[in-house]
Amino acid sequence: MDRVQLIEAARNYVDSGGLAADLGKLVARRSISQSEGRREDLYAYLQEDMQPLLLSMGFDVELFDNPREGGAPLLIATRIEAADLPTVLVYGHGDVCNGEAHRWREGLEPFTLTQEGDKLYGRGTADNKIQHLINIKALELLIRENGRLGFNAKIILEMAEETGSFGLREFFVANRERLAADVLIASDGPRLAIDTPTMFMGSRGGLSFNLIVNLRDGDHHSGNFGGLLADPAILLAQAIATITDARGQIQIPEWRPTSLTPDIRAVLRDLPPRRHDADWGESDLTPSERVFGWNSFAVLALSSGNIDAPQNAISGSARATCQLRFVVGTDINEILPALRRHLDKNGFPMVEVRAARGEAFQATRFSPDHPWVRFVEASLTRSAGRPPHVLPNLAGSLPNDAFTDILGLPTIWVPHSHAECGQHGPNEHALVPIAREGMQLMTALFQDIAENAVSLKAEAR
Repeated sequence: MDRVQLIEAARNYVDSGGLAADLGKLVARRSISQSEGRREDLYAYLQEDMQPLLLSMGFDVELFDNPREGGAPLLIATRIEAADLPTVLVYGHGDVCNGEAHRWREGLEPFTLTQEGDKLYGRGTADNKIQHLINIKALELLIRENGRLGFNAKIILEMAEETGSFGLREFFVANRERLAADVLIASDGPRLAIDTPTMFMGSRGGLSFNLIVNLRDGDHHSGNFGGLLADPAILLAQAIATITDARGQIQIPEWRPTSLTPDIRAVLRDLPPRRHDADWGESDLTPSERVFGWNSFAVLALSSGNIDAPQNAISGSARATCQLRFVVGTDINEILPALRRHLDKNGFPMVEVRAARGEAFQATRFSPDHPWVRFVEASLTRSAGRPPHVLPNLAGSLPNDAFTDILGLPTIWVPHSHAECGQHGPNEHALVPIAREGMQLMTALFQDIAENAVSLKAEAR
C-alpha cells in the first residue's frame, strides 16, 4: 500500500470497531499497580494480552521480573530487519490506577469498556492502554500490508508507571544493549487541543511527600481540652499556608525555577488558551508558562479525624500528602531539604517531612531542533494538514529520564488523549476522533520512517 492507502486502512480499523474491540479486551484486564491490584494481573497483561499479539507480528518477545524486590514485570519485544536500518523504540505502560468503582457514575464500570457517542469509557482508555495499542497496531498494519516495517523496532512495556516506574531505571541500566535504539517514539499524556496533534520532548518531574503533625496518642474532648491542647490540623494548615501565597505562588526560593528562558517562553507564546483560574498561579506568567515552564505545588489529600463522622474531639495527629511538579532547573535532591529549612524558619519544627511511597520522576527536556524531532513534526503536519503543537515538555510526569539519561536517546511523545479525559479519576475515557487521527498519524509516521530509513540512519551517525 502507498501512504494514502495506509492512512485509509488505519481509519477503517477504528471506524469498523476494531480498535474498540481490541481495547475492550485490554480494559477488562484489571492490571492495577496501586493498592487495589494483584501481581498476577500485571503478569497476565504481558503474558496473555501483549505477548501473543507481538509474536504474531514477528517480534521476538522476552518477559522479565523487575530488578527490585516486589516490583512489577517488564516486556521487551524486538524485530530487527537489517543492521543498517534505524531502530525505533516504542514504550507503553499496561498498569492502571485503582479502579475506584464507587466513584464512577451510574452505567459505567472501570473495567468494562462502554461507548457513548464518541467517548470510550474504562480504566486505561486514556492512560495508557489505548495509546500503546494504537502505536502497536500501526506497526502491525505496516507489516501486514507491506510485508515488512522497513526499519527496526523495539517495544518496552512496563507495569509500574502509576507507582513511579518502580525499578525501570535499574532495568534499563542492566539492559542497555537490548534496548539500544536511535530514537524513542511513544505516546502518553494529553493533546493540548482536541483538534490539533501535539508532540513534546520531555516532561515535568514529580515528587510526592507527606507532611505529618503527630502530637499525642488518641483524641481529646474538644470541650475539656479546647484551648489547652495544640490542634495538629491547625498547625498543619498553617504550615502548608506558608508554602504558597493565597493564589498558589510558591514561596520557597529553591522551588522557583530559573529555566523559563526567553527561548522557552517563545515556544510557549502562541499556544491556544487553556482552562484556568485567572487569579491562580504565578501572576506574571501566562497559563501556558505556568503549566509547561514553571513548578506547581499541590495538596493531594488531607487527613485529621473522621470527616464522614466528626467527633467533638481534638485529633492527636494530622497528615497531608503533597506533590511538587517541577521543570528542568529544579534540583530534585534539594526539594525536601529546602522544604525542611523553610518550615523550620517559619516556626514549624513539629511538622515532619517524609517522602511518599513510589518513585520520583525527574524533569527532562529535549531540543526541538534535533533532526528526529523535525522529521516527526513534518510527518505529522503532512498527515494532519496542520502543524502540531510542539511543547518543550509535558505538564505531567513520565519516566523520560530513563530514555534520555540512561539510553541516550532523543525522545518524542505523540499523545492520543486529551486534558479532560478523567485519567487517575472516575469516568476515564478516550475520544474516538483523537484515536482515529492518532492511528492515522502513527501509521503514516512509521511509513515515512521506512521510506526515509537510510537517510535517517545516516543523519543519526
